Amino acid sequence: MEQPAEQSPVPIPATDSGEFRPAGSDRVNRTRKLLFRRMLVGIKDGRFFLGSFYCMDKQGNIILQDSMEYRSTRRSSPSPMEQRCLGLILIPSSCRTSCHVDCSVEEQLSLLSLSEK
Repeated sequence: MEQPAEQSPVPIPATDSGEFRPAGSDRVNRTRKLLFRRMLVGIKDGRFFLGSFYCMDKQGNIILQDSMEYRSTRRSSPSPMEQRCLGLILIPSSCRTSCHVDCSVEEQLSLLSLSEK
């Protein structure tokens, strides 16, 4: 049985100086590792959303599927949390304050920086 030949990545311009990088860049590969992982996202008004990471667009907006919203019922810190099921939601990058992924310590260290080295 023949195995398909490996395809080499198509080079695309990375900078104005003419440097090239492969189409499957490091940032894309790191983001792909997050797919369908449980993610906890905090937003500016104090709410948290827990769901499966579905995708991220170029602007940094995150879409979670099968998500739950958690919010405090009172302003005092030891107040109980209220929850409700939301399903598929988009969280704008401008509202996001924190983002945590459910994975091992080694995976967390490898995913810490999504910026290009």
